[in-house]
Amino acid sequence: MLKYFTSTLLLLLLSLCATAQLANSDDDETDNKTVVVDSVRQLRFGFDLFKPILYGFDKERKAFDFELDYYYKKESYWVLEGGWGSGQQDSLYLSYKSSNVFFRGGYNKGILTRLFPNDWDMAFIGLRYGLAFIDRSPAAFTIIDPLWGNTSGTIPGKNIFAHWFEITGGVRVELFKGLFTGWTVRGKFIFNGKQLKELPPSYIAGYGRGDKPSIFDFNFYVDYAIRWKKKKVH
Repeated sequence: MLKYFTSTLLLLLLSLCATAQLANSDDDETDNKTVVVDSVRQLRFGFDLFKPILYGFDKERKAFDFELDYYYKKESYWVLEGGWGSGQQDSLYLSYKSSNVFFRGGYNKGILTRLFPNDWDMAFIGLRYGLAFIDRSPAAFTIIDPLWGNTSGTIPGKNIFAHWFEITGGVRVELFKGLFTGWTVRGKFIFNGKQLKELPPSYIAGYGRGDKPSIFDFNFYVDYAIRWKKKKVH
């Protein structure tokens, strides 16, 4: 199943890139607009509203997610994301908590033709590499056995490193000058899932459930951007 999703998403990524390249090569007017746009730089900072609302009343999951992207040229954006959160497993038989910080870095490529030089609305596809540093608390467990009697104990806490790969897509719309809103969907595929099998964190902020080798996720961002003109080199 993982190979199927990976290959499907990669084919989609390649086809969208090819479509965007053909559209750019056939449109001289767009090339002229791109030259104008590429004389401007943009730095955009955003916050995900979806996770705090979704988990606002959830005792078992918390997450806060931020993004920073930088427009370089030719609809290309370098992206840095990060945040923190926590998870909790609490049942009659097993109880432990985890918390983590996470970082993601990567690239977005715009796939829409600009309507005019100051048009910063975008649809994009992208790639990310993510990593998380997780602190799992000691785990208290109880084994109920009516024949031999119940057994209780504690498993020591542990520091865990997790990392994964993402394929992303989404849109950003400029509502007012510098103020954006939009969503991002993500297909996530963890690299070191085997290391998480022993008492996996119930929730890893930035990734999702710790016992899943692949996950689809969603963010809804509000962003603010600042722009400045590129200095000309004589």
